[in-house]
Amino acid sequence: MIPQQILEAFELSTHAGVHPLGSGHIHKTFKVEDKRNFVLQRINKNIFTRPEIIAANNLAAFQFLKEKFNNYYFLQALPDHLGNRLAYDDEGFAWRLYPLIEHTMTINEINTEQEALEAARGFGELTKKLNGADISKFHPTLDRFHDLTLRYQQFENALELANPDLIREAKNEIDRAKTFTYLVEEYNQMINNKQIPLRITHNDTKVNNILFDAQTKKAVCVIDLDTLMPGYYIYDLGDMVRTFVSPVSEEEKDLTKITFRKNVFEALLSGYLSEMGSVLTTEEKKHIPFAGKMMTYIMALRFLADHLRGNTYYHVSYREQNLVRAKNQFRLLELIVDNAL
Repeated sequence: MIPQQILEAFELSTHAGVHPLGSGHIHKTFKVEDKRNFVLQRINKNIFTRPEIIAANNLAAFQFLKEKFNNYYFLQALPDHLGNRLAYDDEGFAWRLYPLIEHTMTINEINTEQEALEAARGFGELTKKLNGADISKFHPTLDRFHDLTLRYQQFENALELANPDLIREAKNEIDRAKTFTYLVEEYNQMINNKQIPLRITHNDTKVNNILFDAQTKKAVCVIDLDTLMPGYYIYDLGDMVRTFVSPVSEEEKDLTKITFRKNVFEALLSGYLSEMGSVLTTEEKKHIPFAGKMMTYIMALRFLADHLRGNTYYHVSYREQNLVRAKNQFRLLELIVDNAL
């Protein structure tokens, strides 16, 4: 399950208890019960082709935060016996080791306003505390990850090359994708005119990337820092809106179950601005309503493009799953456009 050379690199006992951990689909993660409890993770080299950049970004953030905010808990990988933050197995996969943070929990969906507020506050606190860090020390781990212009181009390319049967099947969603191109124009104007500054952002702000105290339900720390890199605050805020406000996930087929929970939206915005309100510029605040629209549109485009390509990127358990996801996200996008300020 875990190569012996990796256990030896991190000086873990070959008799340690090892159990799969978490529900992530990207990496392989294990709980290791040794003299202490740890989390050992294998990075998916097919998605993150430069794991050394992840390690360098995380170390730069850790060093800055340790100097400026010594009491802030930032989860940092432990060094192996040679002092490296990554250890490689014979197949070329990078592994990393973390301390297990006891008495904490994750949740996979937002059920209460308090959960939304606390999670958003946790993500906002990380970005706020990294404000002032030397951004030149951070590099993209996934190039143009949330670039709306790129995602629309990828949709157009997929459409141009798609099987005619797939195009006919997805005609309604293709038409809907084209009705929201004004968001691409708005994004281009915002970025090209430098209306909002680059910051160090998390870039994957789903609620299960926050560790909560198991008793108080307060945010303890942010996890899954693979995409901690230069970005725009709209990426983090927007993905929270996309994944928090609906009571159902992007897998839901019944579109009538997708709703915009305004109370949850207001709670997450309150939590995020409780940290970032003093940091965001006046111009950035003007674009708050755009954030949720943009990130939901990106995901609708990505699901639709993958369906048109024949499901080459996202894992699917049935052929139409990416089309279902696209329909779901376009419906959510409509609701966000109607409700988000």
